[in-house]
Amino acid sequence: MTTTLLILHGLLASALLGALTHQAAAVLWPARGGDGFFDAYRAVKAARFTSVNVALYLAVFALGALIYPAYRVGVRTWIERARLWDISGLFELKEQTLAIGLAMLPFFWLLWRDPKDEETRLARAVVTGALCALVWYAFIAGHIVNNVRGLFGQ
Repeated sequence: MTTTLLILHGLLASALLGALTHQAAAVLWPARGGDGFFDAYRAVKAARFTSVNVALYLAVFALGALIYPAYRVGVRTWIERARLWDISGLFELKEQTLAIGLAMLPFFWLLWRDPKDEETRLARAVVTGALCALVWYAFIAGHIVNNVRGLFGQ
């Protein structure tokens, strides 16, 4: 059951990463009207991603919370016995990072309620970029921890 939840967690995290990166690219580097791939990628209406990103973040966070006890007992104890302190710290930082991201979600949603408000344009860009960076870090850190245990924990 834990493996199934971990796979679902990873798939939803990938969807979140893609959607949030797409939104961040659209708001941080608006399209210039060219015909190229990157201009088309950035030419989306960034506000359309907001509700999906919030829902995906909450789903990924909830699945992570369900998987967490198995990690604490099965993986973290092994990592500590193996004295892989950097890997353990990487995941501890991931936990804190995701908690900060969870606290940012209401503000993120509030800023995107009126995407045409020019007074909040900079705040939208900063919060979206920060949330995107947090999710990228968490995604990479989670994969590193999973791979370390998978490669060396046999």
